[in-house]
Amino acid sequence: MTNDMMMGGLYLLMAMMLVLGSLMSRREPIAKLLTMLLAWVAIFGAGFILFAFRDNFQYVGQRLKAEAFGSPVVEGATVRIPMAIDGHFWVEATINGVSAKFLVDSGATVTTVGSVLAAEAKLPNSGAHDQQVRTGNGVVQVSSATADSLIVGSIDRRDQPVYIADNDDMNVIGMSYLSTLSRWSVEGRWLILQP
Repeated sequence: MTNDMMMGGLYLLMAMMLVLGSLMSRREPIAKLLTMLLAWVAIFGAGFILFAFRDNFQYVGQRLKAEAFGSPVVEGATVRIPMAIDGHFWVEATINGVSAKFLVDSGATVTTVGSVLAAEAKLPNSGAHDQQVRTGNGVVQVSSATADSLIVGSIDRRDQPVYIADNDDMNVIGMSYLSTLSRWSVEGRWLILQP
């Protein structure tokens, strides 16, 4: 028998002695004593369950936050992004220390940011949108840059190629980021990213 099992057994024995001792000292009808006994068993059972699953409460909190706000769930090195109500995967990511909402799109070749975010993130930009990129919404004028850091959840990638689009509302994480991962997949309503 290990020390942990002995301590657990001692805890249960002491709890039972406390409850039985307090019930035996009372002069109550048997039905009321049984009700009180069941209440004490429920209290100690709930305490035992909370103690046994104490390490899992952080994950439960992350899952609730993910469902309510769309935040990624970090499990060790793995990042799980919930599907938004519009059917897309949106994530709060950090580019060069600046947080912004990004659409994760495996159909996009290169991660793309709008010019306002590019200025806030101090992305080196020639200012000339000299390239054309075909998107699902048509042709977009872009310029090339390199982000020092692009962080999604706990996954940090350095020296990431990015396009800077001439419109301000386009922040997309593309295959230039996803292809640096060891694995990414869609499982049910979750996008799974593994570094």
